[in-house]
Amino acid sequence: MTVKAIITEPNKLLRQVSKSVDHVGKEEQKLMDDMLETMYAAPGIGLAAIQIGVPKRIIVMDISKEEGKKEPRYFVNPVIKNKDPINVTYEEGCLSVPDQFAEIDRPSKCEVEYLDYNGKKQLLKADGLLATCIQHEMDHLEGILFIDYLSKLKRSMIIKKLSKLKSNTAVL
Repeated sequence: MTVKAIITEPNKLLRQVSKSVDHVGKEEQKLMDDMLETMYAAPGIGLAAIQIGVPKRIIVMDISKEEGKKEPRYFVNPVIKNKDPINVTYEEGCLSVPDQFAEIDRPSKCEVEYLDYNGKKQLLKADGLLATCIQHEMDHLEGILFIDYLSKLKRSMIIKKLSKLKSNTAVL
């Protein structure tokens, strides 16, 4: 397993719509293993393939809170089937938008259909943090970042801050 570099905003690749995966094979499983390793190293609780420069509809996550206990989840070609009309607010952050956090409203529950690590079709009924995390990561597959839910002013302030950070680190 290899830790990959995580792409940060602003970057055109993050705004790209990811492509469906035809078949879950060794290549996709290696990608998911690398994504998980990258996510744990960051550290984060979710990662979409596009965040490491691979425009495939693959996300990984692990929202386990217990120290040392890992519960990785793999989603290939995820599709949300149902969303609860009731929203819940969570403070979200993103590995591609470092050190920035904002409260975002999303449906409190959702049903997602996807292929698992072995390519088997699954249906998951998610709520709470899991539902929020799935929706956040699935946004990445559509080229959407959590900051896109903010006002234009807040979003542009965050992007300006990240651009400045990038240009300062590029000089080093």
